[in-house]
Amino acid sequence: MPIQDWQALTRLAGGTPFLIERVRLTAQDMTNVTIEDQFELPPMARLPAEDQIFVAAFVRCHSSIKQMEKFFGVSYPTIKNRLNRIGALLPFAEVEPAPDAEPASTGELLSRLERGEITVKDVLDQLQQPKEGA
Repeated sequence: MPIQDWQALTRLAGGTPFLIERVRLTAQDMTNVTIEDQFELPPMARLPAEDQIFVAAFVRCHSSIKQMEKFFGVSYPTIKNRLNRIGALLPFAEVEPAPDAEPASTGELLSRLERGEITVKDVLDQLQQPKEGA
């Protein structure tokens, strides 16, 4: 059976969510290894093929909208609108602060609360944590 391109799978699915249930490893020393379970695709892989290519081009252009304008032959607002549309389809990447990072100040916590980034419980939990050296 010939190997299909990943875009063939996304076309066949037609935008319908799907799970991968079987994976066969192709490294020469692992050709007999098959993994069966239910695997959900990561958010980037769930984007339509055209959007995946657009994101890859954006990364290759070092996030330069000016280079993207030249590459795709469209205006700044067109690039910006497409990035905004694609960004709305992806979850926000939460990054945990480094364990040795300075604790946030009360002002920082209140600003984050005001922006809806954290909850009141999060603020109270962080304020009640013992300070180092105290």
